[in-house]
Amino acid sequence: MTQRKRLSNTQISSQSRRRSEVAVAEEEDGDLTFTQPSTSQVQRGLERLTSAQVDQKTAEVVQYFLVKDQKKIPVRRADLVKHVLKDYRNVYPEIMKRVTQSLDQVFGLKLVEIDTKNHIYILINKLEPAEGAPLDNSPTNPKMGLLFVILSVIFMKRGAVKENVIWHTLKKLRVDPGEKHEEFGDVKKLITDEFVRQRYLEYVRIPHTDPIEHEFRWGQRADLEVSKAKILEFMGELHNQEPQSWTQQYRDAHSTPNSTQASTSSQR
Repeated sequence: MTQRKRLSNTQISSQSRRRSEVAVAEEEDGDLTFTQPSTSQVQRGLERLTSAQVDQKTAEVVQYFLVKDQKKIPVRRADLVKHVLKDYRNVYPEIMKRVTQSLDQVFGLKLVEIDTKNHIYILINKLEPAEGAPLDNSPTNPKMGLLFVILSVIFMKRGAVKENVIWHTLKKLRVDPGEKHEEFGDVKKLITDEFVRQRYLEYVRIPHTDPIEHEFRWGQRADLEVSKAKILEFMGELHNQEPQSWTQQYRDAHSTPNSTQASTSSQR
C-alpha cells in the first residue's frame, strides 16, 4: 500500500512537472500560432468590419502600449494578439499601421521593434529632450538617475562591466545592493530584474567562472533612448575634463549609430 501510494505521488509529481514544462513552452512559442495575414486576407477582414470597430480596436491597442510603457515593459506580439487583438488578428497589419500613426501623431512616441525574431516592441519618446536631461527627460526620477549612473560606468568601461564593479560604485554613492534602500527598495532586484526586464540593461553570465560571475551591458532600450554624448558631457563635468580627453569613448559617442540593432515596424 505504501509503495503504491509512493508511486502514485511520483506519477502526480511527474505529470505536474510535464504540465508546467508544456505551459512554459506554449508561453515561449505562443507567437508560432500567429501567421502574418496576406494583403488579400487583410482586405477581406476589413470588409467584414465597420470603421468604428477598427477605430475601437486601434484605440485598445494604443492604450495597451501606453499602459505597458508606464513601467517600461516591452510588448510581445504574442501577448498583444492573444490578449488584445483576439478576433481581429486577421487585420493585424492594418491595426498596427494605425496604432503607429496614432502613437506618432498624438503622443509623439515611436513604436520600435527591438527584437525581430521574437517580435518585441517598445515605445520611444520622439520629442527632443530638454537641455541637460540625461534620460527619459526625467532627471528628477531617482530610479532613472540610478540607471544613468550604471549606464555611465558601463559606457566608460567600453561596454561591459563585472557586477562587483557596479556594486562597489553604488556603495560609494551610499546605495548598498545588500540593504533595503529607502528610495529604491531592493536595489539588487531593481537592477538585475526590473532594469533588465525593461531592456535598459543586459545581465550576462561570464563563461568559465567559478564561482559564477555576471557582467552588465547596455540593453536595447538604452541604445535607443540614451545619448552617449550626453553621458560623456556628464563625465567631463564630473571630472572637470573635456569630453575629448577620453579618445575612444568620444569616438564611440559620436559615431553613426547602428541602424540594424532595431527596426521601426508597423507590419510585423
